[in-house]
This record gives sequence, C-alpha cells and structure tokens, in this order.
Amino acid sequence: MGAQRLSGMQRQVLGLYRGFLRAARSKSARDRRKIESLVSSEFRSNAKNVDRKNFLYIEYLLRRGQKQLDQLKSPDTIGLSALNVSYSETKHPTH
Repeated sequence: MGAQRLSGMQRQVLGLYRGFLRAARSKSARDRRKIESLVSSEFRSNAKNVDRKNFLYIEYLLRRGQKQLDQLKSPDTIGLSALNVSYSETKHPTH
C-alpha cells in the first residue's frame, strides 16, 4: 500500500504542527506538556470544524499559527494561549 500524497497546504499544516512540537521541546517539562496539549487540541478542533475547501481561512490559520510559532521560539516565551475563533463562517460561507 503506497502512502497518500499530501497537497502543498497539507504539508504546510503538518510542518507547522511539527514546528510547534519541536519548539515545545525547548521549554520546561511542565510548559512543554501544556503547549503540546493546547497545540494538539487546536489542530484537532480545526481539522474537525474547518471546511477543507475553505482555503482562505486555512491560509489565515497557517499565517496566524506561524506568528504564534515564531513567538513560541523566543526564549522569553514560556507558553501559549488559545484564541477562540468563531467557526460560523468556516463550514458554510454565505458567499
């Protein structure tokens, strides 16, 4: 059985996820667990709630995630906080 090929956007999402996990390794054990838990739940939630064809919103989430990752990589940053984004327009855009 061959591996399924990932689209460019899927590779970006996976790369961002891995980047967060790598950055979490540089934090304390307690902070690392919190970061890993938050990142995992955010990615799972978005995978479940965001329409796969809503490319504009996915690109927005990737940009926002990259900014958060850049902040997390800073030695001064010890953790992340979740941002609650409304999903009302993500599943069924009105336009």
